[in-house]
Amino acid sequence: MRQRSKIKIKGSKAFAFVVDGDTEVWYLQMFKRNERELNINIEPKLPSKKSIPEQFKMVKDLAEDYTKVFWIVDYDVIAKETREAKKGVETSEQLFIKLKEKAEKFDNVIVIVNNPCIEFWFLLHFEKTNKLFTDCNSAEKQLKKHLTDYQKTRKYFTKQDNDIYLKLKHKLSDAKVNSKNLKFDKYNTSKAICEMNSLFEMEEVKKVTDKK
Repeated sequence: MRQRSKIKIKGSKAFAFVVDGDTEVWYLQMFKRNERELNINIEPKLPSKKSIPEQFKMVKDLAEDYTKVFWIVDYDVIAKETREAKKGVETSEQLFIKLKEKAEKFDNVIVIVNNPCIEFWFLLHFEKTNKLFTDCNSAEKQLKKHLTDYQKTRKYFTKQDNDIYLKLKHKLSDAKVNSKNLKFDKYNTSKAICEMNSLFEMEEVKKVTDKK
């Protein structure tokens, strides 16, 4: 692959995130707020339920300029659309796998899949499980056994002194261990998946998040 141009930021790495959901944006905003040493850009700034092809285009464009581009995908909608697809047409899953493989040909792109959703990553801060939650609501229900006040709202996620990232950070090492083997497998997608540890195991990120 030809060498791609990158933004040159003195003394810093530049990370871009492509997501399609409020919860991912709020969580990453709090990650950015608390880990100020990292240079982070989150796209789109105002999620508008962009399609998988639209997200892929954003990833491809951002890969021209950023040191690392993380494409974070909740798999619950893809799985649901695939189950409901008519026979003989390309499913959402087939399309995603095709675009995921194209995205991963860029040396600086990392695709992160969560099945069913990012709440599963939050849950793994508290317990080790490979249970497949069939939808995000069921994952949230289990999460509330640990975060009893959990709410999927901007106010809850972005509290000034107790935001979602701070609520979870002291258990980040547990979450990384608990998610380590929950990888995406295109030949077996009907399973629990959480690849958020790919972000937090990066050397640049570990250097910041591992500080006491």
